[in-house]
Amino acid sequence: MCYGFMPRLLPLFLLPFLVACSDQRATFEIKGSAHALSLIRVTGMPWEKTAKYSIVAARMPDCMRRHAMPEASPGASVEVYSPGNEAWILKQDGSLFVTETRTCEGFARLDKVPEGGLGPLMGRFEIRNDTLVFTAAPRVEAPTLPVPAESVPALPVALPPSPAST
Repeated sequence: MCYGFMPRLLPLFLLPFLVACSDQRATFEIKGSAHALSLIRVTGMPWEKTAKYSIVAARMPDCMRRHAMPEASPGASVEVYSPGNEAWILKQDGSLFVTETRTCEGFARLDKVPEGGLGPLMGRFEIRNDTLVFTAAPRVEAPTLPVPAESVPALPVALPPSPAST
């Protein structure tokens, strides 16, 4: 028997296991790419039921920090809310986390929704066509209500001459 070809074929047998690992990143640009939140999702083997997640808060050149988030399903989405003051609330599988981009150091799990609420939804990190992307939330314009004509003050028909024209 000839076993000389086995060491040469071994890498080919291991190739599917190496291809299965994935490291994907997506970015929510707050004020350009220098001020952003980036989500990193690392998946292992295809039979694993969870992926590793982390968030990178950046406001360059002042700060940048990576914070580990709990493992979640590979298809989990992460919503981003803006309560203000450069704080960001992240919602992953019903769990809430807060981070900030003033110093990029703050990161904590929230037990409940803050008193002031989550703030407006900025968008969501999600999987589309097997790729991690950030999808911005549609901007909701304040509704404009029609103003009744009688509530608009009347303008004078003839304006008095300005002092410069005399």
